[in-house]
Amino acid sequence: MFERPRQGERAILVHINMIGMFEPATLSEFEKLARAAGAITVGQITGTRQSPDPGYFVGKGKLQEIIALVQAQTVEVVLFNHTLTPTQERNLEQSLGCRVVDRTGVILDIFAQRARSFEGKLQVELAQLNYLSTRLVRGWTHLERQRGGIGLRGPGETQLETDRRLIAERIKTINKRLEKVTQQRELGRRARQRAQLPVVALVGYTNAGKSTLFNRLTTAKAYVADQLFATLDATLRRIQLPNKMSVILADTVGFIQQLPHDLVAAFRATLEETRQASLLLHVVDASDTDRQWRIEQVNQVLADIDAAEVPQLIIYNKIDKLPPGSVPDESSHTQVSKIWLSASQGKGIDLLYTELAKYFDKEMVHYWVKVPVQAGELRARLFTLGMVLQEQYTDNGDSLLEIQMSAVYFNQLIKAEPALQLIQPLASVYQAS
Repeated sequence: MFERPRQGERAILVHINMIGMFEPATLSEFEKLARAAGAITVGQITGTRQSPDPGYFVGKGKLQEIIALVQAQTVEVVLFNHTLTPTQERNLEQSLGCRVVDRTGVILDIFAQRARSFEGKLQVELAQLNYLSTRLVRGWTHLERQRGGIGLRGPGETQLETDRRLIAERIKTINKRLEKVTQQRELGRRARQRAQLPVVALVGYTNAGKSTLFNRLTTAKAYVADQLFATLDATLRRIQLPNKMSVILADTVGFIQQLPHDLVAAFRATLEETRQASLLLHVVDASDTDRQWRIEQVNQVLADIDAAEVPQLIIYNKIDKLPPGSVPDESSHTQVSKIWLSASQGKGIDLLYTELAKYFDKEMVHYWVKVPVQAGELRARLFTLGMVLQEQYTDNGDSLLEIQMSAVYFNQLIKAEPALQLIQPLASVYQAS
């Protein structure tokens, strides 16, 4: 194995276009990934091939070009903007004399640096172990021999086999812990469903400004940075809309082209918030010249995690970086499907609140009801579920409550609670205003 330095590593980037095959992510994006991983880019190698070489991914001529640059620049790691097989990685490392990391490995390394919560660290470790389990032989050939010597003679298991077994056992342990985390998330999700609190999930390409928008809409102080994958851990906060309705806003991990399958599988509990959401706010960097392409990539990931059918509202963020007069006026439209705003400056936030209120208002009912003084348990439950907007009292102590809740739950409540008396139906708080 090659030792990893503690400081930034001198790296060269390799980007090969395969004719007639899936186009890899852009080199500029890969440069950002490398920088986010802590690499110091000292050179780049680009080229074109009909198909990858099974042994080295690149051809002999390109391999010699990489070797020359590695030696000239004292390179410590070579980063490929592609997915390499374990054999290709091993052969490249033997020829180059330094570590070789593919695109998946770079993304996993970034995730390992950014994970903060217990769940996030477990998820990243699981993805790393699944990735490593197929690559142990890459730099561990010295461990293929059987252990020997006094006190070390055993049933014949090689050190490499021992490492594989230990990794398999660790994967099993992490999966059990994540199952408990998933159960805890499911309990919280059921509580929100009982409270009739819809979930609005922020999704989008990494570094589109989701966490900045999340902080603008809530009082949270989620970590914000102009870098890829600044957010890994899902954060949930309750916000109140102009119609006085409460919803749960969820900030989620950003997507990227060719998001590693191991990561998608490991983050299944976190991504469940996206699948179960009532509405997705698809945040797009309006200043990005490739924004339409990135929208398509995010939609592809949503399809991969079975969230393609969840309704979306497109949020074009960072309009403060656009030229004056280039932002269309959506406020006069009766049906808004796109909202242009600046989360950092607060422009357009009022329109977003208004559209969210409109979207959820059609599923709500708004009533004055009377709860007899002897039905204190019912009154307490309505308050606990956050359905009470205001309260007044009659002369005999009965409660007059202004409530707002989903029509489905309201009909169930009327049938199950005969003590609840309807006083006056009200127009929507949003429509009345």
